[in-house]
Amino acid sequence: MVPSIAQEYSSKPVHNLEPGLQDGQEDQGHVRPSDIAVGVVIGRTSEYFDFFVYGLASVLVFPSVFFPFEARLEGTLYSFIIFSFAFIARPIGSSIFMAIQRRWGRGVKLTTALVLLGASTAGMAFLPGYSSIGFSAIVLLSIFRFVQGIALGGSWDGLPSLLALNAPPTRRGWYAMTGQLGAPIGFMAASGLFLFLHSNLSSADFLDWGWRYPFYVAFAINVVALFARLQLVVTDEFTKLLEDRELEPTGTIELVRSQGYNVFIGAFAALASYALFHLVTVFPLSWITIHSTQPVNDVLEVQIYGGAIGIVGVVASGLIADRIGRRNTLGLLACLIAVFSFFAPMLLGGSPAQQDTFILVGFALLGLSYGQAAGAVTANFAAKFRYTGAALTADVAWLIGAAFAPLVALGLSAHFGLGYVSVYLLSGAICTLAALRVNRALEVRD
Repeated sequence: MVPSIAQEYSSKPVHNLEPGLQDGQEDQGHVRPSDIAVGVVIGRTSEYFDFFVYGLASVLVFPSVFFPFEARLEGTLYSFIIFSFAFIARPIGSSIFMAIQRRWGRGVKLTTALVLLGASTAGMAFLPGYSSIGFSAIVLLSIFRFVQGIALGGSWDGLPSLLALNAPPTRRGWYAMTGQLGAPIGFMAASGLFLFLHSNLSSADFLDWGWRYPFYVAFAINVVALFARLQLVVTDEFTKLLEDRELEPTGTIELVRSQGYNVFIGAFAALASYALFHLVTVFPLSWITIHSTQPVNDVLEVQIYGGAIGIVGVVASGLIADRIGRRNTLGLLACLIAVFSFFAPMLLGGSPAQQDTFILVGFALLGLSYGQAAGAVTANFAAKFRYTGAALTADVAWLIGAAFAPLVALGLSAHFGLGYVSVYLLSGAICTLAALRVNRALEVRD
């Protein structure tokens, strides 16, 4: 007889970053890991497309449309401040929508969250600029961005955790990386759309109305993704599987009191990936655009190639993790990111070819590291807390690792030099290695 989750966790320490469940090959109502993986990829791709549409607009559009009274650098920094609002709001959104799910169910929660996400995204598309309504435009943009974060926190469906628990024991690294594919895919789609519009419209038309189309597309994708995900998560088979795995929401306060240490261990264990995330996507575009070292279209094109390299890296991370383990993979990539950090100032401050090298190598490391970041945030918790714990840990990791990365990196680099990019990346790598070390010490102690 295959042991239950509760039995497994009663005999194994909850600190282990590697999932301890060995029953991934049970028949759970004919739901296969590949079925779950489809839902994970669809959900994450739609969310990341929204995510990067806003991130790219923060560099290419918002400084001119919402902060025309400031120089380019200061306008971009103000845009990055608003950019961070969504990450501040995500833990709040997770807490609110966990309560909604406990009362009205998973379908109501997911529908409400994605409708709210689509509405806030569409609201940005119709938002007048500063020249039309003055400071009210900045206030409305801030509100819409904060609401986006609330909705993103509420869109957690538990499928990544379910996938980790139901994957074959020897292929958990492979299945863990599937949801992470949404990041490079979403980035490539958003970058490609902005590249098309930016290269085919005049600057005046792009800033007047062209930039709004990606937000319309994001709204449409959310609608399609909503129905695709609902077809998965509200079926009897998936509901039974989620219940059997005890993947049900718990109160945030109860979680923090009981498992707060796991939240922080999980968040810091993946910090190197999250620190790198915006430093190879949003930040290079802002730095190169402000300093006019090469055309914007060329940078977007290189970043699309980088996204393709990121996809390869994510896939490769699954193979590597299944061979050496997810914890070892995270540690190894943290070391490589630390090495990469020392070359960042030279590459970003160099010729266009050197800047392109920074982007492409950065995406390779990002794919390899981020591909297994989900494994660090889903396996630390006892069964009762895994559903909410995975969501909140990811929220905290985004907040401390990525929310302020473009703002801090651009602000410090512009005023004190690119060496601060090295400091930021190196600090993320050190935090990851320290968290993995603490996790291992707690495991040995138990």
